Amino acid sequence: MARAKQNSVSTRTPVLQGGTDLPVLLPAAERLAALAKKERAAGAPLPRLRARHGLWLLAVLLLSAGVAEAQGAVAEKESALSALLKWLPVLLEGFVFNIAISFLAMAIGTAVGAALGLMQISLMAPVRSGSWVVTQFFRNAPWLVLLFFCMFLLPFEFDLGFAVVPFPDWVKATIGLALPVMANVSEIVRGAVRSLPSGQWEAAESLAFTRRQTLWEIILPQCVKRMLPPWMNLYAILTMATVLASIVGVSEMMTQTGRALAAENRPELLIPFYSFVLICFFAYCYPIALATRRLERRYQVKL
Repeated sequence: MARAKQNSVSTRTPVLQGGTDLPVLLPAAERLAALAKKERAAGAPLPRLRARHGLWLLAVLLLSAGVAEAQGAVAEKESALSALLKWLPVLLEGFVFNIAISFLAMAIGTAVGAALGLMQISLMAPVRSGSWVVTQFFRNAPWLVLLFFCMFLLPFEFDLGFAVVPFPDWVKATIGLALPVMANVSEIVRGAVRSLPSGQWEAAESLAFTRRQTLWEIILPQCVKRMLPPWMNLYAILTMATVLASIVGVSEMMTQTGRALAAENRPELLIPFYSFVLICFFAYCYPIALATRRLERRYQVKL
């Protein structure tokens, strides 16, 4: 027993030629190696958000509100918290609009992107090449440029002959944000399908499954677990990108915040109001990030 214990200790503590022991922190090394493996699989650094980050944002809001309130007390104006509470319904209404745009853009982008991703693995070369070009174009185009294209190229209304149907700006903004989502979902679907072992296709072919049956009954059900974490991460990115709609005049949270600040005409309210915007988006996106990391740990492929 003592010899076995000594051998286990010797495997954890390498000995140099001079006889000096070199301690190695294996638990930390294993944790860092696992994190590096996940980042290589994701192709980008993983977010390391903690609950304390939200507390820091809340502290910034309270500190900025205190400074603004002190300045307002000197000038005998309304306190920053009172002004924020007064505009709170308008700001929250704009935030709900942000969430609605993110839901619609994600739904449209997922539906079209899934079809585009399946087209990328088509056996027909023209279909495969055309879908790849569309995917790469919208995936590598700036989101703001696509948003401006949709705002200025799409008509303001459609004349059907018997009726005129308006085409509001928020619908154009939703379509503009759905285009890059479509391209990224296409890559997620293509990558998930390609990540499965080729033996799955060969086994389905040996059982006389058609290609359509193989996709819908064997391949895609296995891909859902692999696609879900990056899909959720993409939705969080899309939600934070909905503030771009304020540039084109959509009445979302950033637009309403600018209008409230213009109505108050008090520069000291800039930091409290925009800190509140930060906290709202953090409170909405942080649970998504936690759920994404939990799903990554649950569905990770162990080699």
